[in-house]
Amino acid sequence: MTLIVKNNIRKVVKELDKENAISSIAEEVEIALEKKVEEILESAIKRAKANGRRTIQARDI
Repeated sequence: MTLIVKNNIRKVVKELDKENAISSIAEEVEIALEKKVEEILESAIKRAKANGRRTIQARDI
């Protein structure tokens, strides 16, 4: 499953990089972000379940 889209990474980096120091994004960044998001969501799922909820909330993240 793909949550992270490379074009969106570029757009966000461009918005965050006020000095325009970053000109490109390596392919591995997309993969690393995808893995990190999956880890965060897995943790949020566990926390919601532990609290007897079926809804992930911002506080679970």
